[in-house]
Amino acid sequence: MIEPRQPEASHLSAALAASTGDEPATSHPHRARSSITAQVSASVARQWNRQSVMVFADFNIFENPRNSRSAGEEPGTNFFAKWDPNTKDDEGYILEKSLPEPPYHVFTRSKKKQIVYIVSLAGIFSPFSSNIIFLALGQIAKDLKVSLSLIILTITVYTVVQGLSPSFWGPLSDTKGRRITFICTFLVYSAANIGLAFSNNFTSLMVFRGIQAAGCSATTSVGAGVIGDITTSKERGSLIGIFGGMGMLGLSLGPVFGGIISQYLGFRAIFWLLFSIGAFVLLLLVVVLPETLRSIAGNGTIKLGGINRPLIYIFKPPVEAIYTKEHGPTKKVTLRSVLAPLKFLLEKDVFITLFYGSIVFMVWSMVAASTTPLFQEPFGLNDLQVGLVFLPNGAGCVVGSYLTGYLMDSDYKAVEREYLLSKGLPLSTTLNEKELADFPIERSRMRNMWWHVLIFVVTVAAYGYSLNLRTLFVPLILQFCISYTATAIYSLNSALLIDLHPAAFASITAVNGLIRYSMSAAGVAVVLIVTDSIGAGSAFLFFAGITAGLSPLIWMEWEKGQSWRNERRMRMERKEEERVL
Repeated sequence: MIEPRQPEASHLSAALAASTGDEPATSHPHRARSSITAQVSASVARQWNRQSVMVFADFNIFENPRNSRSAGEEPGTNFFAKWDPNTKDDEGYILEKSLPEPPYHVFTRSKKKQIVYIVSLAGIFSPFSSNIIFLALGQIAKDLKVSLSLIILTITVYTVVQGLSPSFWGPLSDTKGRRITFICTFLVYSAANIGLAFSNNFTSLMVFRGIQAAGCSATTSVGAGVIGDITTSKERGSLIGIFGGMGMLGLSLGPVFGGIISQYLGFRAIFWLLFSIGAFVLLLLVVVLPETLRSIAGNGTIKLGGINRPLIYIFKPPVEAIYTKEHGPTKKVTLRSVLAPLKFLLEKDVFITLFYGSIVFMVWSMVAASTTPLFQEPFGLNDLQVGLVFLPNGAGCVVGSYLTGYLMDSDYKAVEREYLLSKGLPLSTTLNEKELADFPIERSRMRNMWWHVLIFVVTVAAYGYSLNLRTLFVPLILQFCISYTATAIYSLNSALLIDLHPAAFASITAVNGLIRYSMSAAGVAVVLIVTDSIGAGSAFLFFAGITAGLSPLIWMEWEKGQSWRNERRMRMERKEEERVL
């Protein structure tokens, strides 16, 4: 039992009036108290709705970003108050665990989907901008009067910066907010595209290409942070699937658009297109996207102001935002905070999940990067036709992300059901797996991983040899299967990584991007050397063998992941106890 601050009667009365349609009862204390008691009693037997959130939001006791309680509360402390009818009107209230906990986030499912679609659209720019110039490289080299090998270096520069820059933007997003990070990144991205459009020498092209990568590469980690802010693991699967699939789709569709534009409008039109689309998405973010960082916005009931408030809230304020949070000390972004996410690599479960996912992504990137040289000359295709060859790859990304998202939700429900039955709990029990050390979140994400890996390995092994058949149908079908399973594995791994460190969504995704794009850059740099040396068939058989050889890492995470996670939790608890003492 603890006693929180006394809420002002006017606030509670106004909230009750808004939720019940009655007039404020400030002039009738006993009627106000009985009305509150009735409201509380009625809430016990039903799920949280907008009225109950409005009544209790005045208590200022929602979860903080690390899913802990309000400052000063002990673990297990009850959240809500029930008025004691034996006390006087001015004697306050006593906390009891008579009500369900407040929702993790008050946004409706449709509102969450809307936000996910917006951040997914923003997240497509990094991979889309990376590959859109693939088919224009020859034209760029001719225009700038340099060798093709030098122009290809711009891809390497882009990929390196693409992997490094989220390490800065991720911590900024986790401290200052998602909106301001999105806005800054798109301003940098827009400026870089203008510079690229006017570049007339190799040096300026290299510089602005790096700035372009620095501007848009963080959209993936920040977008993942937004999803983590507003969703729980139970509902996150399908949304992560949409988000991850959009990124993979950008990698696949970039060459399609680049081939069409470069053939009819010239390569500079590519950068003007990126500038125009980027400016539109920036405007969309400013107008529609609210701040979701939980240290700023809580669970959606905190009123937003300044840069955190989207312009649309000026004309249509959200009904969920019903109390104002006092501003605390602002965290600063330092060199230590930038380097801190690298510590995630020291965690065994994080490293295994991240490393294996990066291997799959690297192999998929090599398939995509080698498509032009392996298809254009042998099959006699022009730039536009080669661009269309990437469509099955993109289709696999779309289908893979959509189906895997729903598969993750289904897997979570199945594992949750097994968990409840093993504990002898009713199936209607609502669990918060972040507070349950023995909830097998790893198995809920990896339940169907094995057959995705199997299909991926088999199709990659057959892909290189299918090119010798001199027919487009078979290798394009295999590309669809490769992109489908690669997207599925990427989505499953991304969701698990977020579940392993729910308090640092953007930072963990930034580390994921760092390793993934670094390995991808290495793979793309050597894929043509390997295929030219030993042939496409033997090369992709070798890449499939590497993936298969590292597959036992999945089994290790399946068997040991939960114990590793518990060890980390206990270690963190000991450090916290030592800090307090």
